[in-house]
Amino acid sequence: MNKDTRLSDVLHVLLHLAQVDQPLTSEVLARSMGTNPAVFRRTMAGLREAGYVQSGKGHGGGWQLARPLGEITLLAVYEALNRPTLFAIGYRSDHPDCLIEKSVNAALSDTMAQAEALFIERFAQVTLDQLSPEQSELAPRH
Repeated sequence: MNKDTRLSDVLHVLLHLAQVDQPLTSEVLARSMGTNPAVFRRTMAGLREAGYVQSGKGHGGGWQLARPLGEITLLAVYEALNRPTLFAIGYRSDHPDCLIEKSVNAALSDTMAQAEALFIERFAQVTLDQLSPEQSELAPRH
């Protein structure tokens, strides 16, 4: 099963954008994501619409942060990407006739809802400036 790496990819791009003063082109940023510029632009569209990045066309154009990293949460990025699916676990049937299957679905649904609520709560607490290597307590000290 393929993993959806858009959230990780976009976080990587946003942190790099914070390190530069000039706009970076879709071509440069797409390479860092291992994709092509058209896919990159589609992926970033929600972040631009939400006001976290801006893009300009033509000579001197490119992508820049529209807000400081401290004003952007992991949850905001996740939502700007249209909430990628968190879990690959699914049901055999959404409307089962079997009582056992109904019980299994209810247990899975309840547990998944709790896990998603915890995920959302935690993501709302983390701003992107906390992920920057110079801000991270986990970053190796040189």
